[in-house]
Amino acid sequence: MAFYAIQFLNGLSLAMLLFLISSGLSVIFGMMRIVNLAHGSFYLLGGYIGLTVLSWLGNFWLAILAAAIVVGLFGIVLQRTLLRRVSDNELGQVLMTFGILLIVADLALWVWGGLPQTLSKPSWLNGSFRYAGLVFPKYRVAMILLGLVVAVLIWLVIERTRIGAIIRAGVDDSEMVRGIGIDIRKAFLLVFGAGAALAGVAGVLGGAMLGVYPGVDFDVLLQAFAVVVVGGLGSLRGAFVGSLLIGFSDTLGKVWFTDFALFTIFVPMVIMLVIRPEGLFGRE
Repeated sequence: MAFYAIQFLNGLSLAMLLFLISSGLSVIFGMMRIVNLAHGSFYLLGGYIGLTVLSWLGNFWLAILAAAIVVGLFGIVLQRTLLRRVSDNELGQVLMTFGILLIVADLALWVWGGLPQTLSKPSWLNGSFRYAGLVFPKYRVAMILLGLVVAVLIWLVIERTRIGAIIRAGVDDSEMVRGIGIDIRKAFLLVFGAGAALAGVAGVLGGAMLGVYPGVDFDVLLQAFAVVVVGGLGSLRGAFVGSLLIGFSDTLGKVWFTDFALFTIFVPMVIMLVIRPEGLFGRE
């Protein structure tokens, strides 16, 4: 029983990390109709920026702040200078963002090297909790709690604020939003920057839990798209539920089906595409 309880907590901590990555991707995809394959680069950059700040200043929270600001600004510049030029060209979006993914990956390899590295955790999050025979790392417990808090905060912004109403309307019908005089381009820019910043923060948090290394951008990108497909485009609730499904599938797949661990991530996605292509909470 202890073994399954630990795997449940492992899956839940991974799910919260995936939610931080995929929530922005889902809203960007649903609202702006941008196929952003460079989203994995935001995670990679966040992890390495956090690593650099930690090596300079030794402060984990400053590392998170720096990653959010730098990666968020990078996302805004990317949207303003490149992606808006291919806003109506899905093939152009795929090719451009995939190219950006490769360029950022090569630059990161050149600057930070090819060895896997793990970010230092705050000292008070080192060690483990012990309860009823269970031993579980404090950092993963904090990751679960933080993911839940962020999910609530994002929900409050989306559901209880004016900018949230504009974002919801933009997901449903961006032409209607333009028609009533709202500058949807500013909302697009805000959403893209916020989604990039969240992925950057996830890079720091994930780097302290799973490490940061060349190729992690591809790994998280595959998982994030699986989450979006399962949950549905533009749905925060879908991103949360999809993250839980993919997080548990990945964790249990690595435990029970070691040789087919990557395959188990995509089983929920394939099933969803067959029975409900728009996702659990996506619109038809």
